[in-house]
Amino acid sequence: MPVDVLVPPVGTNVDTLILVAWHRREGETVTRDEPLFSVETDKAVLDIEAPATGILRQVACPEGSEVTALSRIAVIVTPEETLTETDAADSPAPDTAPSVAAAPAPAPLSPQPQTRPTQETPPRRSISPRARRLAEENRMEWSSLSGTGPEGAIVERDIQQAIAARANAPAAASAVSEEGDIVETIPVSGVRAVIFERMARSSSETAPVTLTAEINADALVELRQRLRSDGVPASYNDLLLAILARALREHPRLNASLEGSSVRVWRRIHIGLAVDTERGLLVPVIRDVDRKGLEEIAQETAAKAEAARQGRLSPEEMRGGTFTLTNLGMFGIDAFTPVINLPECAILGVGRIKPQPAVVEDQIVIQKRMWLSLTFDHRLVDGGPAARFLQRVAQLIEKPHLLLT
Repeated sequence: MPVDVLVPPVGTNVDTLILVAWHRREGETVTRDEPLFSVETDKAVLDIEAPATGILRQVACPEGSEVTALSRIAVIVTPEETLTETDAADSPAPDTAPSVAAAPAPAPLSPQPQTRPTQETPPRRSISPRARRLAEENRMEWSSLSGTGPEGAIVERDIQQAIAARANAPAAASAVSEEGDIVETIPVSGVRAVIFERMARSSSETAPVTLTAEINADALVELRQRLRSDGVPASYNDLLLAILARALREHPRLNASLEGSSVRVWRRIHIGLAVDTERGLLVPVIRDVDRKGLEEIAQETAAKAEAARQGRLSPEEMRGGTFTLTNLGMFGIDAFTPVINLPECAILGVGRIKPQPAVVEDQIVIQKRMWLSLTFDHRLVDGGPAARFLQRVAQLIEKPHLLLT
């Protein structure tokens, strides 16, 4: 009996995926539990194993196409089964409709009054939870849209396209329409679709406030140099993770998230580290940072950052963060307003370290200065606790020896 090849559900927040590659071609033999195809989620590229041993038939989706979770994209048959038999087994019931329709209807015995034809009930449109939420957030009427999901279901990309069309409608008349003027068309799918949705949600669902502080980073720079000279390849991010873990343990209200209508303050400290990749912004999570030594933190961040750039992070490695660190200092950015990574309470943005004049005891000296930008959700925490947390982070950066106390 043919076995359907289905796109697996890879998470509650994923409607569509990108089919990256087939590892077997139609007509080739496949083996159960060996990689059959790869899909790109919002976080990583995953290999999907074959559900059975046999011959791959009826490949319905080419590489690079969008596929929906739980949709059938191929079948696997035994060598004894022919393609015709497989087609017949999967043919829809309406194939027999012509023979039924062709049968002549019996003539009425006497003239009947013409009745008004019964109005067919329009088919009920289904919509995925993510698509419904995105439509509600953008006040988009979705009932008249055409869905591209299984059986015409409306999925997130349909809402995104409708929102984009609505936004571009007023400028359509004056926009340059010549095809040659388009440099690149970037589909809002995969990682970009998730960034699209999460940034919009964070902006509309939170009460963000950003606190900034300029601090002296001389001691941090010196500590990193000493560590590297002693064979500990710690980056500034590694040191900042250790500092944040200490500060979060002392100020747990920032180590919180919104779960439904409750604010949950977490005992364990799992810090996400924003990583810039060709596929978009990914945030691997370093778990239990406060329980790890600096060298262990450095090894884990290096491994996960590399996995993120190569698309090898699993969805599980991106879940469960309680706070996020994002650093744009390597791009020459001084200060910026980071966007909260929902459902977390706060995120710390770090700018570059650069020599600047500073006044110390009425003397002008040159210090290596850096900016910190803490964005927090004012619904979850007040300004006072957030300011004290940032103050403690600044103190630990300026005096990192306090980490030993």
